[in-house]
Amino acid sequence: MIVVTGATGNVGRPLVRALVSAGEQVTAVARKASAADLPAGIRSVDADLAEPATLKAALDGAEALFLLLSGELLATGGDPRGILDVAREAGVRRVVFLSSQGVATGRHPAHLEETVTASGMDWTVLRPGGFHSNALLWADAVRTRRLVAAPFGDVALPTVDPADIAEVAAAALRDAVHSGATYELTGPAPISPRQQVAAIEDALGEPVRFVEQTRVEAREQMLRFMPEPVVEATLGILGAPFAAEQRLSPDVERILGRPARPFADWAARNVAAFR
Repeated sequence: MIVVTGATGNVGRPLVRALVSAGEQVTAVARKASAADLPAGIRSVDADLAEPATLKAALDGAEALFLLLSGELLATGGDPRGILDVAREAGVRRVVFLSSQGVATGRHPAHLEETVTASGMDWTVLRPGGFHSNALLWADAVRTRRLVAAPFGDVALPTVDPADIAEVAAAALRDAVHSGATYELTGPAPISPRQQVAAIEDALGEPVRFVEQTRVEAREQMLRFMPEPVVEATLGILGAPFAAEQRLSPDVERILGRPARPFADWAARNVAAFR
């Protein structure tokens, strides 16, 4: 059995579907997993990763764990050791950890990855860059005003489809050949906010106006829902990316045997969120 934490999120939901499609037994874990719209027959367990003991029921009989730490846990300096201890005691042998490209570039601390790699379990670390689905932050303004306001309109980054992250995670959870590997996950090409808005326009078949924010305006907006260190790191990546943050990685295609999905594909699949 495979346990998926964050099972109701942008990566967790398609990961659950991918594992079920592959014939795996899955336990979906989230704060309100039992109330979520998950595939039929999926075992779901409500748990809070800030309280690792709540995971014990989910991990009973599990062989592998997909570990995604919540933003709230990360903002408070959350330490996954308690989670990993509970998993190891339950007999889990493999952990796939969703980290961040920012660890490689020094924008995010490395201690979380180090805790996972020192856990005594087989491990795989996934380091995605920005998600295509971050554009959902624009959905309300697009629906109501056909408007997107964002900073750094022409700075392009190779954002990645959460569904591709999920498929790579599924491969790593199912096959020990990926043990000890760290994968950087990007999309197939850099794309700027202005270009993302154009792709949403194409999917909608209607014009969407793009307004470029200043860094100060963007910072004020982001502080409403993100802790300050995360805001500063995010603005650094969006506005002044390192070369490594703009570089394309071959890992998605190498693992999945097909190119990474472009942003336009994600926008077409998720156009209902913007209507």
